[in-house]
Amino acid sequence: MRILFSLAAVLALLLVAYVGVAAAGGSYFFLVVFPYLALAAFFIGIIYRILKWAGAPVPFHIPTTCGQQKSLGWIKPAKLEAPSTTWQVIGRMALEILLFRSLFRNTKAERVPGEKVVYGSCKWLWAAGLAFHWSFLIVFIRHLRLFLEPIPQAMIWLENLDGFFQVSVPGVLITDIILLSAITFLFLRRIFSRQIRYISLAADYFPLFLIFGIAATGVLMRHFFKVDLKAVKQFAIGLVSFSPLQPEGLGIIFYLHIFLVFVLIAYFPFSKLMHIGGIFLSPTRNLANNSRAVRHINLWNPKVKMHSYQEWEDEFHDLIIGAGLPLDKE
Repeated sequence: MRILFSLAAVLALLLVAYVGVAAAGGSYFFLVVFPYLALAAFFIGIIYRILKWAGAPVPFHIPTTCGQQKSLGWIKPAKLEAPSTTWQVIGRMALEILLFRSLFRNTKAERVPGEKVVYGSCKWLWAAGLAFHWSFLIVFIRHLRLFLEPIPQAMIWLENLDGFFQVSVPGVLITDIILLSAITFLFLRRIFSRQIRYISLAADYFPLFLIFGIAATGVLMRHFFKVDLKAVKQFAIGLVSFSPLQPEGLGIIFYLHIFLVFVLIAYFPFSKLMHIGGIFLSPTRNLANNSRAVRHINLWNPKVKMHSYQEWEDEFHDLIIGAGLPLDKE
């Protein structure tokens, strides 16, 4: 039901865009109103989530480590597994963000005959996650050419490299194939793994269907349903220059594609996709493991009014005398 609900939600979005443009003539809403609403929700949501995370108390020094902490000079520390300096933390974060270093260690547990649990390496999730994120990033960078004039030479080189295999006109882009393949793998993994399927929610399936819809409509637009690229660029430049246009010749497939894109943009800050920002603010990753060298004070502890013994003795002086107890000060 969770899968069907997520799939139905994406299909309903496609139907809304199709009916809104083809039957109701709502091109102005889908090209002007909704994009700006989605961008406003994106930036407001991002700022809200970042400020909320940044203001969360971190009472304990809790970097996650799996290596030797820096201690005595003759003991070799693990600089990336247990970073003790800012530069080592930066190196660890860079490998985590760019190469998913912790996910590379992912293991799987299986029960074998004899009621034994066996742990083994599982690199497919790491490979699929890395392929998905990097291909998505390259696709995003490639689309920036629509918003820039003149187009930077670096973007032209990137697109030429992406379309290295000229098997059709226009050429098939490698990142399109990788992106669709990676999304398919991540979806099938949630379907066929009982453990993952058990803990998966509709919020886990919906982004997969949404991104798959965006990628699929983009591929259809490139190879089967042609659109006027000049009109698309006019729309893009008008959008970022706050001079929105409604050029002719865009076609219904473009409206479906752009509507799903801005739904993803509006949905992004309020979903699990926001982990791209959360990793930078995670105390398990961005803190140095230097508890032996530096004393860390909990700044969130409430102020405690101290009551010294001498103050206590002054307060209960007569009662202490009456009880026959000795006093430090007569």
